[in-house]
Amino acid sequence: MFKTAPQFRVALAESEADLRAAQRLRYEVFVEELGGSGAMIDHAARLEMDRFDPIFDHLLLFDDARPADPVVGVYRLLPDTQAREIGQFYSEDEYDLSPLHASGRRLMELGRSCLHRDYRGGPGMMHLWQGLADYVERHGIEILFGVASFHGTDTSALAQPLSNLHYNHLAPEVLRVRSRAFERMDLVPQDALDRPRAVRETPALIKGYLRLGGAVGEGAFVDRAFNTVDVCLVMDTATLEPMRRAIYAKGRA
Repeated sequence: MFKTAPQFRVALAESEADLRAAQRLRYEVFVEELGGSGAMIDHAARLEMDRFDPIFDHLLLFDDARPADPVVGVYRLLPDTQAREIGQFYSEDEYDLSPLHASGRRLMELGRSCLHRDYRGGPGMMHLWQGLADYVERHGIEILFGVASFHGTDTSALAQPLSNLHYNHLAPEVLRVRSRAFERMDLVPQDALDRPRAVRETPALIKGYLRLGGAVGEGAFVDRAFNTVDVCLVMDTATLEPMRRAIYAKGRA
């Protein structure tokens, strides 16, 4: 796949050029690959962007061995202090986040996570998570959350994975956010759940969050503009097992 070994580096976007590189990669993944759309997408310039970009921090994965377009991974990060500038988190268009606000704990929203197709299935995402670890520690974040997506808008086609999330990974009530356009997730009876199939049909990013102790809110949200079925993942950093928590503490995992 690679003519030379990747030379990974993770850093926050510091310039307009960095942000444009992130938006170009998001266009490739979310628009070209997944068929998403949005009011602010610039098809001529091949940029996927929205009104939240100016207030998010953008964590970027660079491959410095790549001669052109070295940005190969993206994460958008929004601490609660920055969300106050716009009066909401991105996810609040889809989910009632009242339980998180009521917790009184430091919150941070994650979103727009993607990797260039050539870097999937390798160590790229772990490098991004290690960069996320440093950010979480530096800002004293206690609750991580954000919407994650299944491709397509037909919930019936996702009956197995959605039901598995509902029956086995529902967030504790104190942190259980709820979809504003509620779509049931318990689409098959619990005794008809095929867990191996459900896991196979769950996107890798969602499985990664679950392995780290994440849980989901109540109900799915169908985002027709973005051509996805969304779930809201919530992770309390205080409940992570020590080995898993190391990813967020020092990036040693």
